Amino acid sequence: MKIFHPGFFLRTFALSSLLALAGGLLAAAAPAPAAKPPVASASDPELLLFDGETLAGWKPSAFDTQREVKVENPFRDGRSAIIIPTSEYLCGITWAKASSLPRTNYEISLDAMRLDGGDFFCGLTFPVGKSDCTFIVGGWGGMVVGLSNVDGMDASENETSAGMEFKSDRWYRIRVRVTDEKIEAWIDERQMVDLETKGKFIGLRYGDIKLSLPLGIATFQTRAAVRDIRLRRL
Repeated sequence: MKIFHPGFFLRTFALSSLLALAGGLLAAAAPAPAAKPPVASASDPELLLFDGETLAGWKPSAFDTQREVKVENPFRDGRSAIIIPTSEYLCGITWAKASSLPRTNYEISLDAMRLDGGDFFCGLTFPVGKSDCTFIVGGWGGMVVGLSNVDGMDASENETSAGMEFKSDRWYRIRVRVTDEKIEAWIDERQMVDLETKGKFIGLRYGDIKLSLPLGIATFQTRAAVRDIRLRRL
């Protein structure tokens, strides 16, 4: 049987301790990888509809004037966004997973920015019970806000129509809430729509906006950025 000198065990223990300490220091020094925000499943109370990196879950809207939509990061805060380019008419993105969407008792929110152009930089189309509607932000020359359509009238004509001045290169937080009784909408903290839907005919404006169904974000002759898109069940 081989007999080891007592010093062998001391040297071995010291070496093991130093290696363990070095490993611990390296592990502590290495930054933890950034957690990629998950896209929640249809059963979760909140759906994160933009993962911050890709167009996962989205497809280009099939407008005749559709152009390529990309995820880019030209912003000082380091956060990426979906860039919807200017086109001759409509351009945008459509959510491809209709089965994940509720049709009532939910709230959808997003950040939107007009980069250039002079018309709506967010036309948010969303489900309303058995119908659908679009919340227009900055339409008809850049200032009109409202729902299209209510009782056959678009956002420039119906009772939800309002005016608001929008600045380019500024983020606006847009939020739409749908319940069995109402459609409500906010821009930042300002409530823009508070519409009781009983007895109202809610529908889409005639034309290509139907290509935003079941959920879409479109622009009109305007380049825009959108990000932090969330849907929360109420």
